[in-house]
Amino acid sequence: MTFYQKLAQHHKKLSKLDHLEAICGWDQAAMMPEGGNTARSEAMAELAVISHELATAPYLAEWFERAERETLTAEEKAILREMKRQWQQHTVVPADLVEEKSLASSTCEHAWRSQRAQNDWPGFSENLQKVVELARREAQIRAEATGLSRYDALLDLYEPGMSTKVLDALFADVKSWLPELISQIREKQTHDQIIQPVGPFPVEQQKQLSLAIMDKLGFDFNHGRLDVSAHPFCGGVPTDVRITTRYDENDFTSALMGVIHETGHARYEQGLPVKWAGLPVGKARSMGIHESQSLFFEMQLSRSEAFIGILAPLAAETFGRTDDPALTPENMTLINTRVKPGYIRVDADEVTYPAHVILRYEIERDLIEGNIEVADIPELWDKKMSEYLGLNTKGNFTDGCMQDIHWPMGSFGYFPSYTLGAMYAAQFMAAMRREMNIENLIRERNLQPIFNWLDRHVWKRGSTVSTSKVLQDATGETLNAQFFKEHLVHRYLK
Repeated sequence: MTFYQKLAQHHKKLSKLDHLEAICGWDQAAMMPEGGNTARSEAMAELAVISHELATAPYLAEWFERAERETLTAEEKAILREMKRQWQQHTVVPADLVEEKSLASSTCEHAWRSQRAQNDWPGFSENLQKVVELARREAQIRAEATGLSRYDALLDLYEPGMSTKVLDALFADVKSWLPELISQIREKQTHDQIIQPVGPFPVEQQKQLSLAIMDKLGFDFNHGRLDVSAHPFCGGVPTDVRITTRYDENDFTSALMGVIHETGHARYEQGLPVKWAGLPVGKARSMGIHESQSLFFEMQLSRSEAFIGILAPLAAETFGRTDDPALTPENMTLINTRVKPGYIRVDADEVTYPAHVILRYEIERDLIEGNIEVADIPELWDKKMSEYLGLNTKGNFTDGCMQDIHWPMGSFGYFPSYTLGAMYAAQFMAAMRREMNIENLIRERNLQPIFNWLDRHVWKRGSTVSTSKVLQDATGETLNAQFFKEHLVHRYLK
């Protein structure tokens, strides 16, 4: 067996442990009884240590050195490159820190579920402080190993090749035009006559509608399922994708659009190249690309007038309200393209959404760099919400700085992926439009050419090339945020 083959076999073993960790994490969030958390957290921490020890085994350094001297195909070289990149990311973090992080994040995330509902910032901040301390330790270790800044070293885990320098410039540009655009759109929508759907919308019927839409979007139910959790997410593994949502009987659109968003993530996972399963090259390229797929499904596709022409009649039929004027395609289009600043990121419209992301990015960047402390978060959150969206969050931690699961889980560096994803999605759609008439395809109920394009240009590429190369090959150029602005202007002001 060659050293390349030994490494490939080794990484497939690691992938099996990742599989178990993913399903255990899904169960912890969606199914596990309250009393099981302590034992589950300890078990997952132990699993994290085993995985880390395997991923950083001393003999791997020699294996990589030997493999790099072997005669390899271009495909094998790409696979080796990704295996080595992942190995280098693992080797810089000591096992005791991995275990501490796993325990602290499990404790913080589990407590967050009840603390958020109780608006308990003091209790939450005490747990979060420990998570942040460990994240800073990890960031410092990674920064020393890579020559990056502390925040960039964490950002690189989610969006390889991205930097605060690029993000600061991108987001400064967005902040220069976004407030005015929001104002113009809200003024334009002042005269819209919207009929708000009146509940209750039974959870079982909402689930039925969600499953029907997932089916139309090509979700493979033989390799995935839909469940409920406190915070919507897509987890599991490509052959067993787990989507969760949360239902509100007074507003079915929130859960439905959440399901569509997570279905975009799921289709990407289910579309990853099978021949590279278990290898780093067979995984998603970056979280920005992952978010581009969820936002393509939710924003670019499902909030379009043509797609709502499919969605609205299906909703009316599911709820037994075929004569309800609130569920007509025209009214549902107005509802799903309504721009209104709100407190909750996951419920935000696509125009105000970047403000939510920029706010979080700026806070977590300064938090990891040590420029601010956990105690400063509520005041900064309120200041930025007021400046970017004109909203007051003083004392409202539940709908303010405690609303997301990312920081309790220790996922610092993740938030920029959301707006990068929106930009990538807009650029993909612009390129796709040059090849096909999207609206006609949707009206004809023929979505397959759209999925085929994504499969060919994004899903099947896995991590064989960089994010920039994915964009370049699919659209003819690297990231150009102008496509995102043009999309918003065209949809909301034309």
